Formats: sequence, C-alpha cells, structure tokens
Amino acid sequence: MSTPIRIAVVGLGYVGLPLAVTLARHFPTIGLDISASRIAELQRGHDRTDEVEPSRLRASTLKLTADPAAITGFDLFIVTVPTPVDAHNEPDLRPVMSACGTVGQAIRKGAVVVFESTVYPGVTEDVCGPELERVSGLKCGVDFFLGYSPERINPGDREHTVDRITKVVAGQTPEVTALLARVYGRVTSGGVFEAASIRVAEAAKVIENAQRDINIAFINEVTMIFQALGGISIHDVLDASATKWNFLNFKPGLVGGHCIGVDPFYLARCAQDHGHHPEIVLAGRRINDGMGRWIAERVSAGLPSGARVLVLGLTFKENVPDLRNSKVVDVIRSLRELGHHVDVHDPYADPVEAQHEYGETLMPSLDGAGGYHCVVGAVAHAPYAAFTGEAFAALLSPGGLVADIKGMWRDHELPKGLRSWRL
Repeated sequence: MSTPIRIAVVGLGYVGLPLAVTLARHFPTIGLDISASRIAELQRGHDRTDEVEPSRLRASTLKLTADPAAITGFDLFIVTVPTPVDAHNEPDLRPVMSACGTVGQAIRKGAVVVFESTVYPGVTEDVCGPELERVSGLKCGVDFFLGYSPERINPGDREHTVDRITKVVAGQTPEVTALLARVYGRVTSGGVFEAASIRVAEAAKVIENAQRDINIAFINEVTMIFQALGGISIHDVLDASATKWNFLNFKPGLVGGHCIGVDPFYLARCAQDHGHHPEIVLAGRRINDGMGRWIAERVSAGLPSGARVLVLGLTFKENVPDLRNSKVVDVIRSLRELGHHVDVHDPYADPVEAQHEYGETLMPSLDGAGGYHCVVGAVAHAPYAAFTGEAFAALLSPGGLVADIKGMWRDHELPKGLRSWRL
C-alpha cells in the first residue's frame, strides 16, 4: 500500500457522497459517478439529495469525476451503488456488476475492493470477486483483496451520520480487516466493529432492515385489526403501550425507501436458493406492500364517487427529497382505480424525477388550491405538520375529509363541518 492510502468511491448517491466527503478529510479521495450531470451539479456545490450541505461540499478536497479511467491505480475502492429489486421483487445486481466492471479495469496488484451496497451473504466473494477477476485478469485473494462494510445512511438524519455511527468491517484476510478498521476508524467517532467474516457482515446488514420491516408489518396489521373493531386509533394505542419500559415503539404506515422495503427480498431470495421458505420475512413484505391499497380503500369509503382528492407528500419519508420506492404512489394509484380524481403536492420532491419515476405531475404550489372532498396527509413534511384550521378550510369543500396517515394532525382542531380519519 502506498502512503497515504488513495481511495476511490464508486457511486455518489445518498451513500457514496457523504462517505466520500468524509473520507476526503483524511485521505486523498476521488468520487466517481457514471452520471456526468450528477458530477456537474456537485462541482457547482449542489447536492440534490440534501445529504451534504453546499458549504461543506464546496470546501471539500474531494475530487469528482465521471471518467472511469481517473480512478486507475488507486489503493482502496469503495463501491456504494444501489442494490434494487426488479419488477418481480428479485434482487437486481446489475448496478453492482457494472461497478465491478468499472473497478476491475482500474485495479492493480495490491488493491482492496470494499462493497457497502446491501446484498445477501455470499455476493461479495461468490459474485463480485469472480467478476473482478474476469475483468482485471488478476487473482482474487492473491493480487487483489475484498472487503465489506455495510452502509447505514438514513436519509435526512443529521444525528446518525457516517462520521458518528459504528462501522462494521470485514476483510478477506485479517490484514484487510485491519486496514479497513484503520481507514473507517479515522473517519467515525462511533467506532469500528470487526465482523467475523465478510458473510457475517453481509448478513448483519440485510437483517437490520428486515427486522424493522417485520416490526412495522406487525404494527400495520394490528392497525387494520383495530380499525375493524370500530376505528380504534393505533396512535392512541401506541401512546398507552409505550409506557411499558420494554415496548418497541414502531409506527404504522407506508414502508418505502431504498432499504427497508427492498432488503428483505434479498434475504428471502438467499433463503429460497438454499431450500428454506422464509415465512415471516415474506409475510411482513406482503402486509407492508398492501398497506397503500388498504389505506386508499378506507379513505374512499368516506368519499362520494368521483371525489377530488389532494395527496400531500410523495417522498418516502418526511423532509427529504428521496422518491425511491415511495409507497405513497400505491395510495394515489389505488384512489384513482377507485374512481377518484387525485392531485399531488410535495415541496421537497423534484418534479422532473416525480414525472420520470411515477408519471406524477406535481402541483407547483398550494396557492389558490381548494374545493377538494379530501386531503390526505401522506408524508409528515414540516410545512404540512404546521397546517392550521384555516389551511384545511381553504383546501376542503364543506363536509370534506381530512385523512391523516401519519398522525401529524392528531391534536389539530378542525373547522366545523370537516371530518377526520386517521390510522
């Protein structure tokens, strides 16, 4: 290894960019993204994901490039590309394989290639290793080495940032593990945990999000049960249950995003390939994937046919522009299938991306909007949470329905004549 270690981060999205900027404080670092427009916007000091502030981005020593040749000969390669699922909820490893092709052309003897992308156990060594060998002509474990350090980025979270969380690391050899512990240990105050093996680190990551998915699925199912019992609010129930010291206070709702709604399918595929049917994992996915339709049906039951509905929020969580795998779309499409006319507003989402990903034309503003039979609070963005009674009165026609999916208006007093429904 040269001194200092030169690091190339491959993929500059929600995971790669914050990591690369943080690494650049301590090591010579270059960030590669295949999107020239993404590189151009970052060079202007703008991050559309809002994960890195403009001032911090402009002050960073991070080099940025869309040219794969620019990362040739670096010492440590960190791959942070997405690992989505396809239309059949099967793992889609094409972005990872493409990154392996890029890195394979760039590595030289002695290089270490680390993957942060969420995968099932075995992908790093059994899939990525051979592909890197094929492209590079080098021998894995002899000429170059593998590592794994699962990403733990939580979009919009300013507390659990990459420089504060515990990083799990694992290398193909003890020496590689020690190297990764040294590198990641320089950039985070949360410490480093050395996993027993690369497969253990991969497994740890995939169950972190599967565990959350299953717990949310339980809350979603009891939400449905309590609604059937006569409209008992799950939020009222959770307030009472949370007074017990060991109660796990998960919330109901739409489970989208780049991890929780995706990673369990990686675990399920791995289990099925090895002869085990993952009942709980897939049951949780079925419940959560059906939540959007269930909500739409409950809302529709309180509306006249052909109602005008305003859905507030399209991103997968509050106060972020992240539209990946948003399940609000399921609510919107189901309401339309039920015969209603739906408009969508989101002050954080990129209108171009919303149109490209979901075919949704976002309202540019709520100014002058009104006459709706229903307002659906789908995402608890700060501007929506701050709504007053006057805002509802302006948006809704007399007798209109306020449907609160997130419980953000629980304590609001609605103007006389308006109705309320919430989980």
